[in-house]
Amino acid sequence: MANLLSIITFIPLVAALILALFLRGDDAAAQRNAKWLALLATTATFVVSLFLLAGFDPADTGFQFVEDREWIFGLRYKLGVDGISVLFVMLTTFLMPLTIAACWNVETRVKEYMIAFLVLETLMIGVFVALDLVLFYLFFEAGLIPMFLIIGIWGGKDRIYAAFKFFLYTFLGSVLMLVAMIAMYVQAGTTDIVALLNHQFDAGPISLMGWQIAGGVQTLLWLAFFASFAVKMPMWPVHTWLPDAHVQAPTAGSVVLAAILLKMGGYGFLRFSLPMFPVASDLLAPLVLWLSAIAIVYTSLVALAQSDMKKLIAYSSVAHMGYVTMGIFAANQQGIDGAIFQMLSHGFVSGALFLCVGVIYDRMHTRDIDAYGGLVNRMPAYALIFMLFTMANVGLPGTSGFIGEFLTIMGVFQVNTWVALVAATGVILSASYALWLYRRVVFGDLIKESLRTITDMTARERAIFAPLVAMTLLLGVYPSLVTDIIGPSVSALVTDYQAAVPADAGNRLAMH
Repeated sequence: MANLLSIITFIPLVAALILALFLRGDDAAAQRNAKWLALLATTATFVVSLFLLAGFDPADTGFQFVEDREWIFGLRYKLGVDGISVLFVMLTTFLMPLTIAACWNVETRVKEYMIAFLVLETLMIGVFVALDLVLFYLFFEAGLIPMFLIIGIWGGKDRIYAAFKFFLYTFLGSVLMLVAMIAMYVQAGTTDIVALLNHQFDAGPISLMGWQIAGGVQTLLWLAFFASFAVKMPMWPVHTWLPDAHVQAPTAGSVVLAAILLKMGGYGFLRFSLPMFPVASDLLAPLVLWLSAIAIVYTSLVALAQSDMKKLIAYSSVAHMGYVTMGIFAANQQGIDGAIFQMLSHGFVSGALFLCVGVIYDRMHTRDIDAYGGLVNRMPAYALIFMLFTMANVGLPGTSGFIGEFLTIMGVFQVNTWVALVAATGVILSASYALWLYRRVVFGDLIKESLRTITDMTARERAIFAPLVAMTLLLGVYPSLVTDIIGPSVSALVTDYQAAVPADAGNRLAMH
């Protein structure tokens, strides 16, 4: 199918324009029409993206479905996917209809709410398919705007503070990335990502203000990109915007933030940092590995101290993203396979956990853990679903959460046994906070009067969770669904990376 990537990318944007231009009024009928159009558009995007997956050839490690044409000011509109990016497109298109269905109860400014999510979907898909630096940057940065509005307009009582904190953290990090992109264009003479992947940036030591910088230009460019992607992930210690954003965001906003937006940082490391700046990545890998290990332990301990359900799950997300950065910068097949698998699994599991919080928040209007207890007596179906995703979050074998953590730890163990040992303690800590949350919310006697009339999940809520349950269990028992697609592209990335790194670099490989 010609222009398949453009069609997938812009279906939601077209629906948003239809909503903005042709839907009038704010009565119940108009609100219902806005919801149905958004659901129809996101579902259509997912259906069309299935053609992308069906026509994708995993054995081809290059970019497929490439679209390349003149754009503006001499820039090019270039799209394409490889084994690393195709599944992130699928994750986005898979989750967005579920997200729209989850916000069916929204009654304030419904049309604008749906427009924000539709625009956001186009921008998120655009990040994963862009093959031009300028195009990538536009999609990457523009995604801030709808998310800023979603938090700032439909969020909780401290939504303005959380929205500005989210915007400033991510925007300031990305300014450095823009400077680096301009420097790359000046040196390489192109903004084509495919050409830049084959361009060797200078890695000789340079002197800057009296400091000798190993890795030279590569190190400076790597640090600039790192500033943006580390905030987006988010990595410790630049993670503090995430709990506030999650707590204040509406349920659907939290789902998109955790399940898709955080993955842009990991994708950026895989698309830019490792292949374009291999010498700098090798030099600075120990820093990333130890930051990741600290993040896993520290944020897991912080999660144990939380009284707000959303905040606990938000800190859990930071810990799980620690495994991702650790696996990526292990820079071997198992580590990167595990990192990508962990990002996909986290998309399903964390999205589902935030939906679980949303189910009881819609009924009780509180996220305070102490406000609940004994829900299994009134909500057996909810208790079962919540238990499944709690176990997946812990990394129980048989769920998708286990595969990603196991592979990343195995990959890191080959590089640095001490980092692997510290990171492995995160498995124990994640069981502590996840089971502690589940026990206090679901088990025990139903002693609180306010909970005696609470109702179990509706048919709509069960329908939303069904695909998430299926994917979590399917990937847990049949991980080759993912690894067969990403494997050849990851193998090519690792081979090129190892060929580009000097054997005597005195780097992280020597730390084993």
